[in-house]
Amino acid sequence: MRLVLQRVSSASVTVRGQVIGEVRRGILVLAAVGLDDTGETAAKAARKIAELRIFNDMDGRMNRSVTDINGEVLLVSQFTLLADTSKGRRPSFVKSAPSEDAEPLIQELADELRSLGLKVEQGRFGADMQVSLVNDGPVTLILEVLA
Repeated sequence: MRLVLQRVSSASVTVRGQVIGEVRRGILVLAAVGLDDTGETAAKAARKIAELRIFNDMDGRMNRSVTDINGEVLLVSQFTLLADTSKGRRPSFVKSAPSEDAEPLIQELADELRSLGLKVEQGRFGADMQVSLVNDGPVTLILEVLA
């Protein structure tokens, strides 16, 4: 699973002109499911997202997690994160899991995050989405999570 995490002061996702998910202070997670990813990968990713210390403490050091600050998570599926651009000019997506495998794992990731006590909003799998955010910091991290 490849994830891009962005610390945000706010973020939202819109489909066909309608906001379907929005969060205040927290993390925007763009998530791509790979061919070898499993429920174990989703659980591992959820723990990493919930516990990653990327929010400032009283001394201005990144020592607090989204859980510590009672933050929120906006989870958006984005298979293009697994694009292979090493050859030619057209990205290859052969490393991305097919929709019928990826969609349940994105939902499992959301459910795992909720089970860890986080408020989670989601995009719509497979939809043409517009994502807006105010990146706080900016802080942006790329995570590779393997089962």
